[in-house]
Amino acid sequence: MRWVEHREGVVDGFTRSYRFKRLVYFEEHDSISAAIQREKAIKGWSRRWKVELIESFNAEWRDLFDEIAV
Repeated sequence: MRWVEHREGVVDGFTRSYRFKRLVYFEEHDSISAAIQREKAIKGWSRRWKVELIESFNAEWRDLFDEIAV
């Protein structure tokens, strides 16, 4: 799964460069194209909107990795 690749640092990009390891938000999609479209949309948002999205889903910013890696 993609989140494992990010957590292990095998995917180049933002998470690897800044060594982020905590998963605080995720969405599931039926297709890769839908996921990519959503990711691109969120990337265009302001930081404030992104923080509000995360906090509406995970107000404590707890690591969700163990909850979905079952």
